[in-house]
Amino acid sequence: MTPLLSLENVSKSFFDGGRRIVVLDHVFLDVDAGVSVGVYGARRSGKSTLLRLAAGIALPDSGAIRFEGRDVARMSSRERGRLLRREIAFVSATDWRANPGESVVDHVATSLGSDGVTMREARRKAMRVLHLLDAAESAEESMGALSLTERARVLLARALAREPRLLVLDEPALLPSLGDRDRFYALLRGVAREWEIALLVASEEMTALQGLGVFVSIADGGLVSTESRATVVSLPGRRRHAAERVGQ
Repeated sequence: MTPLLSLENVSKSFFDGGRRIVVLDHVFLDVDAGVSVGVYGARRSGKSTLLRLAAGIALPDSGAIRFEGRDVARMSSRERGRLLRREIAFVSATDWRANPGESVVDHVATSLGSDGVTMREARRKAMRVLHLLDAAESAEESMGALSLTERARVLLARALAREPRLLVLDEPALLPSLGDRDRFYALLRGVAREWEIALLVASEEMTALQGLGVFVSIADGGLVSTESRATVVSLPGRRRHAAERVGQ
């Protein structure tokens, strides 16, 4: 069976002045439909790069990223945009953007604006998701009045409103209370099971990844998994220096 998402021999580097920083080095990762995968790594370990590649936001230097067998790198920017709107949703707390005067329900509803639905239908779908996330009481509140806990749920609601098949989350709940974090991630896992959505969640906190089906760690440009199942196939990349002088 073709995996929902597949990273095949993927490498990614960035340039810092005259130095090439190797972030991902020949990474393999398969995620089946409906499976929840947690990625653990320290800050600046490459988690965000891995997730942005998986979501089709960034493209690899080499290797292939496939969604249901389709090579994302070979898609046009328009096709990748359609993939992000209809099949994959990406959530990151650092990407929070909102008009302070906009209501919560309208903010969630506008995520459906490019799909040709009316605002009335978009608001109906938005309210359904807000109810599902126990956030309906905040529907008419101003976005500028939300607490950090409420923001995390609204970010999730905006992603779920499009009914994606893969939900990619990069440190989505930077919440001050451990209890709030636990409740958020329990809610996330429950929704994913109910809607049969595949999850790819990255965090530098182990507690955020508890209860997910498969666990992977990232370091030195490679992935390591303790899983023996075929759901995730992750191989450590061939180790290179973290930074290489260009031309050497």
